Amino acid sequence: MGDYEEKAQEYEKKAEKKLKGWNLLGGKYDDAAEYLEKAANNYKLAKSWDRGAECYLRLAEVSMKMESKPEAAQSYVEAAKCYMKKRPKEAVKMLNMATKLFMELGRLSVAAKHFKDIAEIYEKQEDLEFAVQFYERAADLYQGEEVNTTSNQCKLRIAELSAQLEQYPRAIEIFEAIAKSSMDNNLTKYSVKGYLLNAGLCQMCGADPIAVSNALERYQDLDPTFQDTRECKFLKELAETIEQEDATKFTDAVKEYDSISRLDPWKTTMLLRAKKALKAKEEEEEELT
Repeated sequence: MGDYEEKAQEYEKKAEKKLKGWNLLGGKYDDAAEYLEKAANNYKLAKSWDRGAECYLRLAEVSMKMESKPEAAQSYVEAAKCYMKKRPKEAVKMLNMATKLFMELGRLSVAAKHFKDIAEIYEKQEDLEFAVQFYERAADLYQGEEVNTTSNQCKLRIAELSAQLEQYPRAIEIFEAIAKSSMDNNLTKYSVKGYLLNAGLCQMCGADPIAVSNALERYQDLDPTFQDTRECKFLKELAETIEQEDATKFTDAVKEYDSISRLDPWKTTMLLRAKKALKAKEEEEEELT
């Protein structure tokens, strides 16, 4: 590792020397850029991530002096990759600088990809509100470029995170919209039952039997095949337990479904919240009697 770091430092010194010197032929920036890239690569090999990121940042500045925005944008991306190892906030800053340049260049799909990267960083940091904001930016750009599959992936993540933030109406609206748009596509129509299940689980968190019942009717109208699915039967069972205000039967229905179709952490969270809301209603009724 020491050898790589020494090489990196040597290249870095050569780059700075070039930048401080005079070159009548105007090649000093090209030479400096070459040295900075070699320095950054060696810092990465030495696992000296911050120093590598600093070199890429310097390389971006040099690229801008050469009026080369594509190279500058890519250098910011490389800097972000280094910072992601230990300093995610700095990585976000670098990716924001990159996306600004990519958008100026009209490379909107690339900008969308990096907005999605930023969203994922915020999600890992459990900053869900910022994650949602950047998934929205990514989804909008992907949709504008007609990369609809990836746009929908981002929208589904927005729905899931919105539900985690207890913004259930927004989550429901997104799940239902994607389910509707997926009906006429042979590649996506088989995913509709999953989207409707997720929307239904968000409905359950309100513990309102009328709202749940109305939603189930809409879902069966939207997709006539939905009523015969395990997902629909599960939602109907849950709806009955909510109407009966029976938390024990709710738990039994969840256990039975989970024994056949394993529940992921997101669905488990929604079901725990729905059960909590149901128990609160039970206790309220007991107090009134």
